Amino acid sequence: MHEAHRKAAEQHEFAARAHRTAAEHNEKGNFPAAVWHAERALEYSDHAYRLAREAHNKSAEIVSL
Repeated sequence: MHEAHRKAAEQHEFAARAHRTAAEHNEKGNFPAAVWHAERALEYSDHAYRLAREAHNKSAEIVSL
């Protein structure tokens, strides 16, 4: 179970990094790169959410046994 939560956290970290990179490109006026990194951030965030939800559901199953 710990591994599932670790994978979700890793995806959250990737999303945060991509958001920061998007912000840096946006500040420099490089809007196409900012959009590209923002889209990657959304993909990482969505994946992290799915992994976290699955890990939570599995944790609940274990507790209820």
